[in-house]
Amino acid sequence: MSTDNQRVLLDIQQGIATVTLNRPDKYNGLDMAMFDAIAQVAKKLKKDRSVRVVILKGAGEAFCSGLDVGKVMKNPVNFVKLLIKPGRKISNLAQDMGYLWRQVPAPVIAVTHGYCFGGGFQIALGADFRFSTRDCEFSIMESKWGLIPDMSLAVTLRELISIDLAKELTMTARRFNGEEAKAMGLVSRVCDDPLAQAQAFAEELAQRSPDAVAASKLLFNRTWSAPDKTALDWETRLQKKVIGRANQRTAIARNTGKPEQEYQERRDF
Repeated sequence: MSTDNQRVLLDIQQGIATVTLNRPDKYNGLDMAMFDAIAQVAKKLKKDRSVRVVILKGAGEAFCSGLDVGKVMKNPVNFVKLLIKPGRKISNLAQDMGYLWRQVPAPVIAVTHGYCFGGGFQIALGADFRFSTRDCEFSIMESKWGLIPDMSLAVTLRELISIDLAKELTMTARRFNGEEAKAMGLVSRVCDDPLAQAQAFAEELAQRSPDAVAASKLLFNRTWSAPDKTALDWETRLQKKVIGRANQRTAIARNTGKPEQEYQERRDF
């Protein structure tokens, strides 16, 4: 599947969806067509219960260089389209770039290389895991253009680093590499071939109960900064959704020496 003149490519094989940002001549910079295409693919994956893991990567020499400022700013109407929140929606189109990946039930692994700047970094922060090359360059670059980050970083960054460090990186827009990003807790793994590592990890996750994996993602997304009562309520609520279902029975069979069984192709939720 491709969208918006090949801006984003989607390939699904054996429950693993690979999403490729595909504007390599512009280092996958975000123009309006790219915004729309990313949102379209994320919404599709949110509804597809057969998808067990998502790998999110960039074509060419970079993951994503961030907002294509020159192209987007040519038309002031673009900022209205990006920042307006239609109806009762919690996020606008700009925020959807990172936030929609949190709403995809399957775990999302972002694979970063080259440049991961501004909006590109915020897309990666929306993923559940980030695998990076050592020399990938990161930056919360919006202050360079007199802006603040507005693609859901206010939600995603606070889960990973302290408030003073978040302020420093945002105010200075300084660049840092994959090694420093790992030391700060901003990436999950640094490796020579992050795509291969992500694919191996995706295959491992795909062998687990898709219900348990999806419920685990939802559990932590809903409770990480929540009061104790809310967190405990979500534990019970989600356990009730997975316990006794076909995929849970399969997990028990696989771990008690019974004949090998296959998990249901589709999640129960």
